Amino acid sequence: MVYYNTNRGLSRRQIRFRYSSRIFIYSKIARFAFFGIIGIFILTVVLFFWYGRDLPTPEKLSRANLPQSTRIYDRNGLLLYDIFEEENRTYVTLDKIPKQLQQATIAIEDKDFYQNQGFSIWGYLRALRDAVLFQRITGASTLTQQLVKNTLLSPERTIPRKIKEFILAIQVDRKYSKDQILELYLNATPYGGTAVGVEAGSERYFGKKAKDLNLVESAILAGLPQRPSYYSPFGQNPKSYITRTTEVLRRMHEDKYITKKQEKDAVSALSDVVFIVKDQSIKAPHFSFYVKDLLIEQFGENFVEQGGLQVTTTLDYRLQEKAEAIVLEEVEKARNLKVGNGASVVLDPKSGEILTMVGSRDFFATGSGDLKDNTEFEGQFNVITQGLRQPGSSIKPVAYATALNRGHTASTLIMDTRTVFPNPTDEDYIPKNYDDKFRGPLQLRFALGSSINVPAVKLLALIGVKNMLATSYDMGISTFAPTDDNVNRFGLSLTLGGGDVRPLELASAYTAFANGGYRSDPIAILKVTDPKGKILFEKKDTTKRRVLSSEVAFIISHILLDNNARLLTFGPNSYLNIGGRPISVKTGTTDDKRDNWTIGWTPNILVATWVGNNDNSPMGNVASGVTGAAPIWRRIIIEALSGKPAEDFEQPENVIAVTVDALGGGLPVDGRPTRTEYFIKGTEPQGLSPIYKDVKVSKEDTNKLASQSEIDKNEYEARKFVVFSENDPISGDGKNRWQEGINEWVNENHKDDPLYHPPTEQSTRVVSDTPTPTPTPEVTLTPTPTPTPTLAP
Repeated sequence: MVYYNTNRGLSRRQIRFRYSSRIFIYSKIARFAFFGIIGIFILTVVLFFWYGRDLPTPEKLSRANLPQSTRIYDRNGLLLYDIFEEENRTYVTLDKIPKQLQQATIAIEDKDFYQNQGFSIWGYLRALRDAVLFQRITGASTLTQQLVKNTLLSPERTIPRKIKEFILAIQVDRKYSKDQILELYLNATPYGGTAVGVEAGSERYFGKKAKDLNLVESAILAGLPQRPSYYSPFGQNPKSYITRTTEVLRRMHEDKYITKKQEKDAVSALSDVVFIVKDQSIKAPHFSFYVKDLLIEQFGENFVEQGGLQVTTTLDYRLQEKAEAIVLEEVEKARNLKVGNGASVVLDPKSGEILTMVGSRDFFATGSGDLKDNTEFEGQFNVITQGLRQPGSSIKPVAYATALNRGHTASTLIMDTRTVFPNPTDEDYIPKNYDDKFRGPLQLRFALGSSINVPAVKLLALIGVKNMLATSYDMGISTFAPTDDNVNRFGLSLTLGGGDVRPLELASAYTAFANGGYRSDPIAILKVTDPKGKILFEKKDTTKRRVLSSEVAFIISHILLDNNARLLTFGPNSYLNIGGRPISVKTGTTDDKRDNWTIGWTPNILVATWVGNNDNSPMGNVASGVTGAAPIWRRIIIEALSGKPAEDFEQPENVIAVTVDALGGGLPVDGRPTRTEYFIKGTEPQGLSPIYKDVKVSKEDTNKLASQSEIDKNEYEARKFVVFSENDPISGDGKNRWQEGINEWVNENHKDDPLYHPPTEQSTRVVSDTPTPTPTPEVTLTPTPTPTPTLAP
């Protein structure tokens, strides 16, 4: 190496001057550096004091100060839904977080976590380099600093915020242990979308609790916080998590948390990881949102969205899943009938607990193509709780229950004939049956069981619209208050479903039939606790309200489980007949085919189903008990009863079985068919039906009534006739329109049968005083038989 003497040729004085100049410069630089360092120090102290003057205190870092989501569970502990305002978070303690998830987080985010004092010098030097050389601000945060940023500070990347973060990180590190900081971090870090904390993240991506995560799942979750939206498998780069998780696993191996083989096996398994579908993040959505509304009503919105409530509901999600699938499948099958939507609810009639609630065919649907559904509310609209729909004939049991309360019986005879009901302010009301046929004499059992319309309207005229409204309202149908306005608005069409009801209220009302006359209000929530387990609400056995007598409830239920009683309309093998099970069931279809229902129950299960269109457009030719709601009802109730023993309706002591005449409903008539009927003691028939008339006809002219002279001289024949007669209770002009309809039916159906045509003209014959012959013996007549189902007592 060659050295050059830069002082060559200079005098000694010049050399001394050069050296003294250099010393002066160096000393000057040293002084500037010294004062600069002091200045920087002072500036730093000033900045620290300036930015630290209004910092939040580390005491705010606690479980109590972290907003937590409310969690809704089914009756067996399955998570249905998280309720939150902005962040979906459920706090879990460190002992419920897998060790591998803790290690993966430390390895990828802050390998010196347990050694540093809340900050990293090397991290700050790296950040300073990036700021000077690349004009960008990059992260240099430890886990402690990230915790501070996520909980105590705003997320913007600025120098002032970094200074605040540094100060608070030191304070937090001094106040809390490392395990406490790690626990808080794992509960405060965003994992994508609204999921905050490992518990919410675990359930968002894997549908399980954090404690159940394996190594691969833990590594995936640990890699998300750096860029949650980018690494999320639900984002625009659904495979980006693989590269990130591979890096996490490499770091875990480098830090000796896992072996090389574990790393290799985990990386190989990454491509096979199954993430839950987004839509599955909320289960039983109609029910879950119904419960949310109930919680807000009871506890307030802020508390529900941030209070971390743990809510156990009545729902049986196993049955709910099946019910959702059945509704969707059957509605799709019925699309050729212009059926666009369906809904169903299952209740335990003894307690009122809601076991399933399907508010539409598909919560996530947004329209249905060729059907005119309301696309805005097609899926989210909950028909069960929000819909106001006409019940059709499914409301008839309430009218018949009112009739039984007012002295009518299941054997009361009523005529199914064309009948005009006058309306002074509008067109006359002339109800029709579903098949436009009239069947003449029907006892109430068969009129209700086969859902014949005209007898139902006549029965309502006899008992009064206001009385039926009062029964309906007592049973829990809030839209049927017994007001004068409702009486005038509904009129006699009420018994055919001429008013709107909420499906949940109708289902709840019918628990009275299944439950011996006691109505069970619908129950959705069993228990509510706060995050520490303190019970805030718990369902208790409440005093049930009797709305029907046990006798009336039993008889109505028995009529509707009697397959013989429904033969006229449904035949012997309809969807309503489920062999081996005593199941009461009632259908209903509105005249304009806008609503179709089936509601059925046993003592321990009630299922109500509805089909129609959200925009209230009419369906095609749906047939009660054959298409529409009935197939849905049948499949769901079979599922609901699976594994449950058959349970009979309990016969009250005050209900007796009596043999009655099959045609007239009175005591048996010699030689005529009979059947067995249930009666409330004291209402059973005491004599023959009034349809049987003994008539004395002239012996000389049997087409005339005997004259008084013929009767006095025994010159007559005693003959039996069947005479149907009814009074018109609503006639305002003295005209008996009911009898007109009966006479018309008799003439059409029994024109040539003298049994139904007693003479009306009286003989004028006067009998002379001659020996009186022996009267002709009475003739026993055999009318045309009617179906005579026999009921088991």
